[in-house]
Amino acid sequence: MNSSRYFNDNNMSYQYHDESIVTELPEDTVFVFGSNLAGIHDSGAARVAAQHFAAVKGVGRGWAGQTFAIPTLNEHLQQMPLSQIEHYVDDFKIYAKNHPKMKYFLTALGCGIAGYKVSEIAPLFKGIHSNVIFPESFRPYIEEDAVSQFPNLTADTVHAFINDEVIFYFNHGYESFEEALSKTHLSAAEKAIALVVLNEELYPRDRYGRGREHEITDILGKLNGKIFNFQSNSEGAMIFVGVIIALMELYDIDEYDFMKLWRGELEIQHPVNRKRH
Repeated sequence: MNSSRYFNDNNMSYQYHDESIVTELPEDTVFVFGSNLAGIHDSGAARVAAQHFAAVKGVGRGWAGQTFAIPTLNEHLQQMPLSQIEHYVDDFKIYAKNHPKMKYFLTALGCGIAGYKVSEIAPLFKGIHSNVIFPESFRPYIEEDAVSQFPNLTADTVHAFINDEVIFYFNHGYESFEEALSKTHLSAAEKAIALVVLNEELYPRDRYGRGREHEITDILGKLNGKIFNFQSNSEGAMIFVGVIIALMELYDIDEYDFMKLWRGELEIQHPVNRKRH
């Protein structure tokens, strides 16, 4: 994909992109990616940075070409502690403020190979200059009034869209996820969450290029016979469970929380709402 779709709400101070892979940006826009201190750019967004935006081999931090590298792995390609990543993020905040004529296309750095959750990385960027274009998944941690976009999850909510009729809409006479969801009782906010989850492809690879088959198979095995009865590890079953994992990641819950949610034993708040209580 050669271009990104930007979201810019008039009542928001930041722009957001839909996290599609980009291979070109305007000349005044810098590609900001997660790197390692060794400057080895051979996977994920770092590979995109090297192939399309002139990131320099051996340069693991700061500006190079049309890129800005924020280290999330050390020189041995091991995960850095969040406190160290925060130091490099602070360096970037200063750089962005000192170069206000440029725009910065920020990838979901630290959330791929480095293994951190969006809920851990995104808050590090709060208060940054408004010339940064954020990943859409960072929105609830950046915008104070975005909390209302993440309603509590109930059994009724997840039953309405985690089913064959919605996930495999094309087998049920629908043209899109949106059309299938229009037949449900979900509110506008709930439909928006469902669309985020349904569009988050995890099988066979996720947006960071990671193979998730082993993880999906593991979760499938834990759910099978308890709240679902899957016939096998077929492609359909893997896609179905991929949707569940996408929801688990969005709301920062595990498979045991999901099972309680599905049975109606638990109502789930988004992590941003949890921190406010």
